Amino acid sequence: MNAHPSPQPSSTTRVAIVTGGSRGIGRAVSRRLAQDGLAVVVNYARDAAVAEETVAAITADGGRAIAVQGDVADENAVAALFDRAEREFGGVDVVVNSAGRLALSPIAELDLTVLDAVHRTNIRGTFVVAQQAARRLRAGGSFVGFSTSVVGTQFPGYGAYAASKSAVEAMTLILARELRGRDITVNTVAPGPTATDLFLEGKTEDEIDRLAKTPPLERLGTPEDIAHVVAFLTSPQGHWVNGQVLRANGGMV
Repeated sequence: MNAHPSPQPSSTTRVAIVTGGSRGIGRAVSRRLAQDGLAVVVNYARDAAVAEETVAAITADGGRAIAVQGDVADENAVAALFDRAEREFGGVDVVVNSAGRLALSPIAELDLTVLDAVHRTNIRGTFVVAQQAARRLRAGGSFVGFSTSVVGTQFPGYGAYAASKSAVEAMTLILARELRGRDITVNTVAPGPTATDLFLEGKTEDEIDRLAKTPPLERLGTPEDIAHVVAFLTSPQGHWVNGQVLRANGGMV
């Protein structure tokens, strides 16, 4: 007997939680899922004003959304996030964990407190959010984690970040198999260079141009490019894709 039976939908509205949903790729995902008719819980770490801007953009387009603060690595905060989604909208059908932290440094020079911070958000945060998703997603639901194409390209300076995202990839098929019989999919999206503030920060124009020319499509990805992929994976049309890491990067390794 399944120890965690999925609650059945109480309404026809599907409900999504998007962590890190207030800016960058997370904001694009929040807006796209709302356009597809989902009620969206926009999770954010610190900047309430930006989160409310995202909610306002969704509601202006006729969607339903609320903003909820919470640290993804804090199990009590994440449990409260899911509680709020269930209280406001009746349940949870989609969980997209786009919250993440990036630090660039050669391995030999990295401050280990920075390493701990990166891994706390990217590994522990993913695990905590996935744990609640596994317990609470309704039948027909989906969990989407986020990795990075740097796991494949292995660019210097990305050692801590790529290591943390490799851990996310390792969880993907394991969690999909652990949810056997629940009709829940688990996948990870691994973007390539994408034009977000997180990506552009600290890079010169020459570095950005060089990275933009790396994929055969010869451009940076956009947050909307990645949001389209997430929308497919979490839709009924994408429900046969399960346990996969999808490198959305324009043709990089």
